[in-house]
Formats: sequence, structure tokens, C-alpha cells
Amino acid sequence: MNQALHIPSANLLETEHQDMIAKMIRDLAAQHMIPHRSEWDEKQIFPIPLFKKLGELGLMGVLVPEKYDGAGFGYPEYVTAIVELAKVDGSIGLSMAAHNSLCTGHILQFGTDSQKQKYLPLLATGKWLGAWGLTEPNTGSDAGNMRTTAVREQDHYILNGAKNFITHGISGDVAVVIARTGKPGDSRGTSAFIVERGTPGFYPGKKENKLGMRASETAELIFSDCKIPADNRLGEEGEGFKQALKVLDGGRISIAALSLGIAMGAFEAALAYSQERKQFNQPISSFQGISFKLAEMATKIEAAKCLTLQAAHRKAAGLPVTKESAIAKLYASEIAVEVANDAVQIFGGYGYTKDFPVEKYYRDAKLCTIGEGTSEIQKLVISRSLLG
Repeated sequence: MNQALHIPSANLLETEHQDMIAKMIRDLAAQHMIPHRSEWDEKQIFPIPLFKKLGELGLMGVLVPEKYDGAGFGYPEYVTAIVELAKVDGSIGLSMAAHNSLCTGHILQFGTDSQKQKYLPLLATGKWLGAWGLTEPNTGSDAGNMRTTAVREQDHYILNGAKNFITHGISGDVAVVIARTGKPGDSRGTSAFIVERGTPGFYPGKKENKLGMRASETAELIFSDCKIPADNRLGEEGEGFKQALKVLDGGRISIAALSLGIAMGAFEAALAYSQERKQFNQPISSFQGISFKLAEMATKIEAAKCLTLQAAHRKAAGLPVTKESAIAKLYASEIAVEVANDAVQIFGGYGYTKDFPVEKYYRDAKLCTIGEGTSEIQKLVISRSLLG
């Protein structure tokens, strides 16, 4: 029997917890995000104080059990949190997701009890910000040929190399880093390590000047004879790539949620504008060209929502999600770009200016088709799942 049939369709409905989270974020956004998002975007300001507030609300440890000072919620609640943040500012949703899914999620899934006790309370409360390092200048999806190395010397490892396009690469207090401990191309040749900021030989590099998601910090991580204790290794040596794939299964759900939030934000702005803007003495929403476009946008968003929540509920139920998370991420990210593009079109010339939010949704959406595996990589993952 298909395992998906074990998940009742009623699970796609919002729960009381999801409603509570959505309202909490809307209240936060009205006071602490909307007044500042244009300045954050224009000047590439990474608003660390905001993430401290998110930590106080439990949103920096949504999936972390309460015994580690987390909120103790599941993936459906996590999706709701990302969607609501991204509806206002995709940058904030992206940073919150990277912190939760990648760094914190990796330690939660594969850390020892002592590692969890040391790091999870700091991360879950927002006292520390997390980063996750897999991508390198010459290896994106080809992670098996990474050049960052970790060489064992008695009771410690020496890390050398660089990672790029790392969320929180400068401001992160701790990073989970995948490094090569074996031969290039060997799937058992990489391992994962926890590296704290301030460790000698570990320092940030260039901050990227990006098209969109400009309030989410993206930078290099550089390792030069960086010495870390062997106790900072996550799991056994050689398990890094396998761990990363499992982390990315959950991470792709978060990117699907991010995409969904951006699409919803763009759609809501376009819908409201179409009812206010008048041409030929009537709102432009009364014209079939606009009303049909809105109908198509709404349909795509509903489909993306169903795919994203299906993957989230499968993840929460402990079922395999590799195919489902890739499908959700592929579809949601592509329709986010389409919906944002349509929103700009509905606004017309005003949509091309920074006086209205849709141009930002348009710029932010594109990252969703690239981060945590491009759309082409998602198709590869899906096809391999279908073909065995």
C-alpha cells in the first residue's frame, strides 16, 4: 500500500497551533519587520536583533524538543512559521529556515546527547545563530568532490579549505561543516563537524552582494589549519554526505514553504491593488485579463500549499520524504517566480518601482529555484526516485 495513503487529507487543514503561530508572526511583522524591510533590503542589513526576538518566541527552535529549550513542534507548524515570515520578507524566512533546518536540524538529527545539550539550547533560544557549510566555490551539487579537508591528528582534526554561499557565514556563532576525510568522489569520504566562531583558523570571507534576499547574510567560510576536537565530529567518520542528504530532505520542505510564502505575499499585494486601481472608470480586477491571471495565481498557490504540507506531514510521521520534498520544492519555487512575475505585471509600471513590495518578491523568489539544490537537481532526485 502506498504510504501516502496513511496521511489523512484532514492533516492539510491548519491546526490550533498553526493558527497561533501565524497570528504571532503577523503581530511581530507589523511592529518589527514591515517598517524596516525596505531599508534592510536596500542596504543589505542583516537584522540580528530581530532574530533574538524570534528566539524569544520559540521560532529559532521550532523543531527542537522542549528538553533542549525548543518549541517542540513538528514540520506543519514549522512550515506555517516560514510561510508567514516569507509573506512579509523572504530574507527573514530564509535565515530562520537555514538556522532551523540546516545547522540546528543537523545537530538535532545526528548529534550525541552531550552535543545536543551543549548547542541546542543556545540555538533554539536564538542566543546563538547557526550556519551550515556544504557548498564550495568549485562544488555545488557535486559535493563528493569537495576540496575542504579534515585530517585526523590524534584527538583532533585540522580543517583547511573554504565554503561559499553560506547563510550567516559572518554572523553565525556556530557552523556545521561538511569536509572531506577520505578520497575525492567517495560517498563515504566526507564527515560533518561542529565549528564554533572564534576557533583559531576559522574566519569569514567575502559577503555576497545579491539580487534578492538581501537582508539574509550570505558569505564565505574559510578554514586555515583550523584545529577542532575530535569530539566535535557529528556521527561516525565517513557519514557526512549521507547525513547531508537527510538534512536536505527536510531543508527542501523549508524552501518549499519559503517559496509558498513569497508567492502568497505577492498574490495578496496584487489582489488588493487590482481592486483599488481603476482604469476606464472600473477596477482593473473587473477585466478578464486580470481576473483570469489572479485565478491562475491562486490555483498555483493552492497546489504548492498541498504539496508542501503533504511533505511536511510525511516528515512529521517519520515517512520517507526524499521524493515528496523534492517535488514540493521544485513546484513551489517555480510557481513563486511565476506568481511574483504576474504580480509585477498586474501593478504595471508601479510594480517596477521600489514604492510597492512586488518588485522585492520578484527578486527574492528566484533564489528559491537555486538554493538547497537547483530545480534541475530536484528533477534528478525525483526521476531517480521514480526509476529506482
